[in-house]
Amino acid sequence: MRIEHDFLGELQVPDDAYYGVQTMRAIQNFQITGQHLDPDFIKAIATVKKAACLTNMETGRMPKEIGKAIVQAADEIIAGKMLDQFPLDPIQGGAGTSINMNMNEVLCNRALEILGYERGRYDIISPNNHANMAQSTNDAFPTSIKVCILRKAEILNDALINMAREFEKKGVEFEDVIKMGRTHLQDAVPITLGEEMTSYGSVVRRCIWRITRSLGALQNINMGGTAVGTGLNAEVEYIKKFPPILSDLVGFQFESAPNLIDTTNSTDCFAEVSSALKVSALSLIKIANDMRLMASGPRCGLNEIKLPPRQPGSSIMPGKVNPVIAEVLDQTCYHVIGNDLAVTMAVENGQLELNVMEPVLAFNLFNSFRYLTNAINTFTNLLLKDLKANKEQCQKWVDNSVGIITALLPHLGYEKCSAIAKEAYNQGTPVKEIIMREKLMTRERMEEILSPFEMTHPGIAGGKK
Repeated sequence: MRIEHDFLGELQVPDDAYYGVQTMRAIQNFQITGQHLDPDFIKAIATVKKAACLTNMETGRMPKEIGKAIVQAADEIIAGKMLDQFPLDPIQGGAGTSINMNMNEVLCNRALEILGYERGRYDIISPNNHANMAQSTNDAFPTSIKVCILRKAEILNDALINMAREFEKKGVEFEDVIKMGRTHLQDAVPITLGEEMTSYGSVVRRCIWRITRSLGALQNINMGGTAVGTGLNAEVEYIKKFPPILSDLVGFQFESAPNLIDTTNSTDCFAEVSSALKVSALSLIKIANDMRLMASGPRCGLNEIKLPPRQPGSSIMPGKVNPVIAEVLDQTCYHVIGNDLAVTMAVENGQLELNVMEPVLAFNLFNSFRYLTNAINTFTNLLLKDLKANKEQCQKWVDNSVGIITALLPHLGYEKCSAIAKEAYNQGTPVKEIIMREKLMTRERMEEILSPFEMTHPGIAGGKK
């Protein structure tokens, strides 16, 4: 063990630890979730610290030898090394100061090691004076959150793009499968299964658009604003040079926010992203529930589609198979919606010059991105790709439906069609049989009007398009 101290006193730190006294205090204080920091977030923080160090080297404030060692240490973390040196609980008091200092300590102790010194020699390389140069938790922490979200959003959007493409493929595959459309869970008018699948693809692409649109504000950063956004202890040159350096490192275009004080004390940009995830989750729930409904049965339900069987469904009912993949997408989306409420409350509770609730905000946003990505990939790979149509069952429901009478409305009139519908409902007689019995039109004309194409495209069935 080595002894480290801060202004509160001394603490023992394991000899092999790259973190230091402030991390040790946070370990003692915050044992909430039983989880550690998201590895992507750790790498994002290291990237921001690297950018800050490079900027300080450009301005001449950071000694070159120390700066190069800190940059090397940051590169090692970005490459996935030393991730076990970040043992902190993601939910913590202090607006992320413990996380920021954890990174500062690891960078400094690794830099000391690179230069041939013992860990803990903060008189040579200091977590506060060097790794945190021209920074505060209040600008470095939210900037790191933004970097992490932008990276996670790319991965989520890739998953959504794959889902949309699979739905569009199913739209082509099922374009000739006619089925009953339903409103209020009651028979309406025919639609093709392909049209339904294509519409789901459209929904998913709108999710991509919505999420992408929400990310724009994240590219305005408050680095150089330091504690309250006034820029105390950050040179003007540093504030100007930092955004392009970070942009080069991560591949996103960052700009210094027009008002650093606003961007330091306001976190509404994160609420906007969370809201986009929530609304996307709502859309995905609808899709998953439609799949469950259309696959219901199979003997005593709609049975219009066949979901790939993934596991036995019951411990007591032999042969039962449940729509577990659609169910897990539903549950994941419920979690994302709950996370959005936590983010909303965190954003609401910013006070004066700072929102200290950023740790729980970041924790829930990162989880929402990860959970949604995993659930969408699961749905696409284990359900959607192997989805089959039950064409015969779909046709059966159309043939037995009274809803097809709507296509005859322009030809027979509302009153006559209502009478046919009433008899069909009351007597259980097929609509086509009633039309033929009453000689309302020839069979050829009836079949023309009630053909799948005529009933599922714009215009008057059997008439003007």
